[in-house]
Amino acid sequence: MKQFLTLIAFMLAGAFGGAAVAQTASAAAPPPQPMLLWPNGAPGAKGTAPSDEPAITVYLPAQNPTRTGIVVCPGGGYHMLATDWEGTKVAAWLNARGVAAFVLRYRLGPRYHYPVELLDAQRALRTVRSRAAQYGLDPDRIGIWGFSAGGHLASTAGTHFDNGNPESPDPIEHASSRPDFMVLAYPVISMEPGTTHVGSLHNLLGDQPNPMLMNELSNETQVTTQTPPTFLYATTADKTVPVMNSILFYEALLRAGVPVEMHIFQVGNHGSGLGQKVPELRLWPVLLQNWLQLHGWMAEGAH
Repeated sequence: MKQFLTLIAFMLAGAFGGAAVAQTASAAAPPPQPMLLWPNGAPGAKGTAPSDEPAITVYLPAQNPTRTGIVVCPGGGYHMLATDWEGTKVAAWLNARGVAAFVLRYRLGPRYHYPVELLDAQRALRTVRSRAAQYGLDPDRIGIWGFSAGGHLASTAGTHFDNGNPESPDPIEHASSRPDFMVLAYPVISMEPGTTHVGSLHNLLGDQPNPMLMNELSNETQVTTQTPPTFLYATTADKTVPVMNSILFYEALLRAGVPVEMHIFQVGNHGSGLGQKVPELRLWPVLLQNWLQLHGWMAEGAH
């Protein structure tokens, strides 16, 4: 009996020890590291600090049946980046549903102004598209998802794009910068007084913004039939970025005949992320998931 008990104790110790080793190994796995979009220096860079070096952090799911990738643009008023709440958590949500995520670190004001931010977003889209095979993606299934000022950047990418430059010596620049679809969460859209977010306006365009640039970057005025299909989420109670930003963009997309879906919730402050801290908002990622599945950018049955 004593030998039997000793054997059981040894087996239990081995089992728990193995689990502890596995848990330690998992915990010790390093997080993904940012990949510079211009390894030899970004155009217009004013230094070599991380804030001067735009980058994407790559998050790949275990399986990606639809071969979809999404560039994620955290918000922060073009002055900081909510990289956790509107970046890594979003990447985890996408990965759990079989979609690749690429969290963008773009340059910010007041150190940098337009068009630097757009160049960073375009470069991210070109990079992901040009490396689609490496990431297991379809180059025609590359979307962009932005929050707040990141939503303005995403909507700018979706209304100010090009087909690439085949003459460039840089093969990444050959790729199109047009996103195949957009997800805009409580986005800044307009630069017009009374509608815009003033902090985003000044961080992007300076303290005395050029009226022509304000119009050019009021993205509700830039929608065409070539603007990508769009999903919009906002709340009426948002006191930081007026809900009219989303409504104006929705109306413009509707007039242009662009596929669009919009959900406006009554409650919810600005910066709600995936809505998990506000019971009334927990439905919005489910609605987004339904929309992505409708278009084939997320597999049916993903959850």
